[in-house]
Formats: sequence, C-alpha cells, structure tokens
Amino acid sequence: MKKRVLVDMSLTILHHGHIRLLQKAATLGEVIIALTSDEEIYKSKGFRSALPFSHRKEIALSIRYVSEVIESKWLIDDSFMDLHNIDLLVHGDDNANPVPSNKLVIFPRTEGISSSILRNSID
Repeated sequence: MKKRVLVDMSLTILHHGHIRLLQKAATLGEVIIALTSDEEIYKSKGFRSALPFSHRKEIALSIRYVSEVIESKWLIDDSFMDLHNIDLLVHGDDNANPVPSNKLVIFPRTEGISSSILRNSID
C-alpha cells in the first residue's frame, strides 16, 4: 500500500519552492496537503491571505502531485497525523512541527525563495 505523505503549507503565494517540495514528497507516496486555515494564518503570521481557504484549496488540488487537501492548524502533531492516517510528514528544513523523527522527512528549502520574500517585494 502506498504511504500517505503530508505536506503542510499555507499557499498564500504559490511559488516554485512549493512545487519542488511537493514533487519530492510524491516520490515517497500519495501527497496530501495540510492547508492552513484562514484563521490560523492570521493568528500565526499576522495577516489575512488575499485568497480564502476555498480558493487556496482549489489551487492546491490542481497541482498534479497532490491527491487530497485537508484543513489544518499552523502546527501538525502526531494526533493530527493519526486522525488522517498519515505515514510521513514532509517539510522544509525550517520545520517546527512536533512530530516524531521516524515520521518526518526534511528536505532543504529552495534557496532564495519564500512566500515572505515575495510578499515583501510587492510594492
């Protein structure tokens, strides 16, 4: 049976770093995105996304590597993974999720790109 691989993200701005991470995750199994809720983005990042959750979910589901999208809080924990039958969490090397190391796969972030960099470059 194919592993269920979770990638958590907000997707307030979609960029090539996200796509590269999802592509790597797809080599490990079926990719599910844990998409941060609108409320959690505001609570954790201090801004409101230009796109509401439903639109961010629609975009995420259009990515060929993604088979499912589930709403999530800012941090993913073991109980969230158990609830959704997730085998692995894939994240960039800035991971702060309290997940056991045997259920965590870390990939280096794509250099020179992040949603924050893009957001701050828009005048």
